[in-house]
Amino acid sequence: MARTVKAFAPAKVNLTLHVTGQRADGYHLLDSLVMFADAGDEITVEAADETTLTVLGPMAAGVPTDKRNLVVQAANLLGVTAKITLEKYLPAAAGIGGGSSDAAAALRALSTLYNIPLPTADEALRLGADVPVCLAPDWTRMAGIGDQIIRLGTGVNWPMILINPRVDVPTPKVFKALSNKKNPPMDEGFPDCLQDDLALSWLVAQRNDLEAPAIAVEPVIGTCLEELRVSPGCLLSRMSGSGATCFGIYKNDEFRDQALAQLRQAFPKWWIVPTEDCGVKCR
Repeated sequence: MARTVKAFAPAKVNLTLHVTGQRADGYHLLDSLVMFADAGDEITVEAADETTLTVLGPMAAGVPTDKRNLVVQAANLLGVTAKITLEKYLPAAAGIGGGSSDAAAALRALSTLYNIPLPTADEALRLGADVPVCLAPDWTRMAGIGDQIIRLGTGVNWPMILINPRVDVPTPKVFKALSNKKNPPMDEGFPDCLQDDLALSWLVAQRNDLEAPAIAVEPVIGTCLEELRVSPGCLLSRMSGSGATCFGIYKNDEFRDQALAQLRQAFPKWWIVPTEDCGVKCR
């Protein structure tokens, strides 16, 4: 039987996202605290003479299986061929790095399958700005255009809900709606305060600068944030990335599960999942 290697592709959650500038070539400069959730996609790879991609799962509809998919590009970047299966559970174009995390998981799986080194962050950046941070899923400070990566290790394991109203929010459109592109970076000192109430106090004081422009593009994002904010035990609601996925942080599992049941009943067509830090599942 042919050997297969599996890898988990966790949702990337931007707990903060500060837009600090824009380069002359148009790329935006960011400062973001990133964590990875235990909700995600699954990648399976098997050695083959040519690269093929099969996409399965509840979110498979509309996902390309040719070279437009970053998973196929990941194999090309490594210079290998493989039979690749992607089980898709995360919504696409949702501000949680689904395609980038899939590509990073494919890189990890293929490097194990063929016993070759992972690409460097600069090499992975060719696939997209979010791919380097997804290569080693952990609490991370990501800055620049995604090329400045500072691994922070273990963060806070908050009970959380991810919620997506199933609308497409094109990232270029959101950035275009951002009026001020030179905002302050995150407050310093956060690696030392990522524990309990200190962590939350620090996090509440930060921002996602793309939240307001994303709401202007798709007002339902504001509805998501408000529904999370008023749900039982919610400590913070914020948008991830350029949207439309939002997250809520809760006092404990009981409050999170109560809110989850209420939200799913009220919005049955939305994507709503419980989650927390992915821990060893991501490693």
